[in-house]
Amino acid sequence: MKIREAQEVIRAKYFERDSARGVFATFTWFVEEVGELAEALLNSDYKSLKEEVADVLAWLLSIANLVNIDVEEAFKEKYIGSL
Repeated sequence: MKIREAQEVIRAKYFERDSARGVFATFTWFVEEVGELAEALLNSDYKSLKEEVADVLAWLLSIANLVNIDVEEAFKEKYIGSL
């Protein structure tokens, strides 16, 4: 799956709810998930790490959808374009 495809999955499933919540509240949820990822790292809990990495990515994609950024394009411009 490409990043753009993942972003579209998140848009289709969560955009309406995320829009109603707003970008700053959505960002707060993202930060909470980053905290849960940190906890999983500290505990060396591989199962939780996998889940939290997925959650962090999903919330990041939600934020990108709300601010109309194509994450795949942004990543390519920043990290591939400079090679």
